[in-house]
Amino acid sequence: MSDAQSLVKKTDFVFFPITSFEQADEFYAGILGLERSKRYGNDLGGEYETGSLTIQLVDVGKIGREHMPSSGAIALHVDDVAAARAELESKGIEFEGEIMDSGVCHMAFFADPDGNALILHHRYAPPGVRPSQA
Repeated sequence: MSDAQSLVKKTDFVFFPITSFEQADEFYAGILGLERSKRYGNDLGGEYETGSLTIQLVDVGKIGREHMPSSGAIALHVDDVAAARAELESKGIEFEGEIMDSGVCHMAFFADPDGNALILHHRYAPPGVRPSQA
C-alpha cells in the first residue's frame, strides 16, 4: 500500500475483557481516577477516557465468551513513574519488578484485577531520540 492511502485513520479504542463491571469500575475510575464516559446496561461494561485513548471494558461472560486477560499492555502516560507507582502501591496495587529505564523512558508494569496488562509510562527523551542517542 505504499502508493495508496492507508485504510486506517486512527485508533478509536482498545478493548479489555473483564469478569465484573463493579470491580473494574472501582479500579479504573476509583483507583486510576479515569473518567467513565459510558456505562452499558446490565453491568455489561463501560468506557474510560485516558485523554488520548478510550479503554472499553466488557464482561465477556455476559456475551458468551471465555475470559482471557489481555497481555498486550496499554501504556498510561504519567508525569513521574516513581511517584505514580508509589501512589498506586499505597492503594494496594502490586507491580511486576522494578521501574524499567529504556534509555528514553521509564516504565512500571502492573495489571488490572482481571489480569489485563498495564504500564505506567513517562518518556523523558525528546521524540525521535533513540536509546543509543539519549
